[in-house]
Amino acid sequence: MPWNLCIGDQAAVGDHAILYALGEIQIGARATVSQYAHLCAGSHDTRDLARPLMTPSICIGQDAWVCADAFVGPGVRIGKGAILGARAVAMKDLPEGKVGVGNPMVVQAKHD
Repeated sequence: MPWNLCIGDQAAVGDHAILYALGEIQIGARATVSQYAHLCAGSHDTRDLARPLMTPSICIGQDAWVCADAFVGPGVRIGKGAILGARAVAMKDLPEGKVGVGNPMVVQAKHD
């Protein structure tokens, strides 16, 4: 396991999920990262012609769920109990208890 990957108690990572841990990735207790999801904690600064590597961290809060084939971009936080829907693309934070769907992600009302 990479040194900068932290997976909490009873958290689950599905088959074929990609945890690209150039920067730190934290997956909280009881969180789920489903099959084929992609957590990408690394990219290049496209504003600079030299394209330097950037490695902002990703945090998946406790009891959160990143559904199948969803993408979480560099520096994004998925809040406690939040759900990122299947194939959604999160390039900004998803607040605690909210549901995010689509590409780009749109934040929906709290789930029950």
